[in-house]
Amino acid sequence: MSDSKLLDRARDELFSHINRCGVVDASEGDQTEWMNDTIDYLGERYPTLAAHELRFLHAVGMRFCQPAIARGAATITTGGNSAAPTGQE
Repeated sequence: MSDSKLLDRARDELFSHINRCGVVDASEGDQTEWMNDTIDYLGERYPTLAAHELRFLHAVGMRFCQPAIARGAATITTGGNSAAPTGQE
């Protein structure tokens, strides 16, 4: 299997583990500890991955754990007159 396909497979497996294990809801410290352990596991599972590829997986995995919009964040308004119909202020 080519190196790029192997890296893609390891990345997909990492994302699957993140979703199954509920890491997104964990504290940042727990996420980091979990990610370190999981990257060690992926390094053993895919021994041909280079150190820089494992670092890449770690970084991508940590970003994946951070939601694009924080849960419980205040509603974002678009501004302008979107709150009331014209003429009913």
